[in-house]
Amino acid sequence: MTLSHAPRTRRRRLGVGAAAAGLLAALLTAGPAAATPDPGDGPAAREVSKSAATEAGKAIASGEIPGQDEIVHSANVDHLANVPKDALAGINSDLAFQGKYAFAGNYDGFRIFDISNPKTPKTVAQVLCPGSQNDVSVSGNLLFLSTDSSRSDSSCNSTTQPATEKSSWEGMKVFDITDKTNPKYVAAVETACGSHTHTLVPKRKNVYIYVSSYSPSASFPDCQPPHDGISVIKVPREAPEKAAVVNFPVLFPGDGPDGGGNPGSPTNPGVSKTTGCHDITVLPDKDLAAGACMGDGILFSIEDPEHPKVIDQVQDNVNFAFWHSATFNQKADKVVFTDELGGGGGATCNAAIGPDRGADGIYDIVGKGEHRKLVFRGYYKIPRHQADTENCVAHNGSLIPVKGRDLMVQAWYQGGVSVWDFTDSANPKEIAYFERGPLTTDKLTVGGSWSAYYYNGYIYSNDIAKGLDVLKLNDRRTDPAQRVRLRELNVQTQPDYFD
Repeated sequence: MTLSHAPRTRRRRLGVGAAAAGLLAALLTAGPAAATPDPGDGPAAREVSKSAATEAGKAIASGEIPGQDEIVHSANVDHLANVPKDALAGINSDLAFQGKYAFAGNYDGFRIFDISNPKTPKTVAQVLCPGSQNDVSVSGNLLFLSTDSSRSDSSCNSTTQPATEKSSWEGMKVFDITDKTNPKYVAAVETACGSHTHTLVPKRKNVYIYVSSYSPSASFPDCQPPHDGISVIKVPREAPEKAAVVNFPVLFPGDGPDGGGNPGSPTNPGVSKTTGCHDITVLPDKDLAAGACMGDGILFSIEDPEHPKVIDQVQDNVNFAFWHSATFNQKADKVVFTDELGGGGGATCNAAIGPDRGADGIYDIVGKGEHRKLVFRGYYKIPRHQADTENCVAHNGSLIPVKGRDLMVQAWYQGGVSVWDFTDSANPKEIAYFERGPLTTDKLTVGGSWSAYYYNGYIYSNDIAKGLDVLKLNDRRTDPAQRVRLRELNVQTQPDYFD
């Protein structure tokens, strides 16, 4: 049953149990954060203290948080549909869109939905091809899939391989999706440190792929630090089997074994050392890109897509732990960077962590050309505390295209889906939300919305455990966006919505 509430700001007065206190200490002193939840066959779970579990139960009983799996949302949100996981039982990940189709990544492969009727999405195909994270994007008749786990080979029948093996394979896979009911695997490109995420820079004859990955340990033979660049893959549209790496631009040049990125702990306690990028968002129409690179946020030019050039580089050594993703506003005079404190597996939306850590950072872009600078203006974090059994932190989101306003929808794992306004960079505010109660009340079980994106009038959320959710906004502030229609959307390749 869906419970609807009038829009309001709820501050959940959950105490700080032993589990939360321990988590806070770990998050404030830890080195590089893990970038994703456990990449196994299902969501990870770990025990919490008896007091934290008791506290979660009391909060549910008092109505401070939703009950286990209970759905709540603001009055201006309708929950239209949920499609549970099916043949692909792994962790659900990112989303891409084309025409009447949605493409949903899963650690076991990817799923294609027919969303011509958003109230009743239909499964068109499920492709079994294991390899975390299976970050997915599409361009024309091609689909691209990231592999960031050591595999025995590049096939979809590969098996898990120890990361210490020199023969392990990681990188990009390419599928032909001309027939959406029967995608065909056509190419594979191995890349340094695999492909944690990727971003498309589409051109008429070729598709360029910026592959983001990072070096977690010097013990991995195929991924040695410093890993301060990105792999650039060129894919000929008419001959995708010829896809190949054409460059590895170093974005953080510098002396010494660690290059020129954020040194992290112990120099900057709690901040991840930069040994690569987690995610990149591009604005092809403006030849501009923003990179979230572990300990750094960067702005760079992609005028020459094979040779991107860094314009500015910023750090936040006070509140950011792991720079995770980036979103431009429509005018390209702002960037929202997310901080994935706790690596996506931590309960960081509670009173112990506070409103600034694990939040979004809003930066204005000032100046022109190569003299542009990123200037910090403010933080945004969902205004509802979560239980210590709920993983929650800023994650993947997209713009909601409304002229004259900066509006965004965003996933927060078990914090749900938040719609917020950052037109005033220093004073962002939430205008709508959707969430479920905790998956469990005795364990911290990883779940919730991985990606929440606005596409052709609806919000689509890929929930790690619960499947695909479809939401509809009913709000005068977002209503104009319903008139904007796209033929294709990869959120990390931001379109000019009003071109």
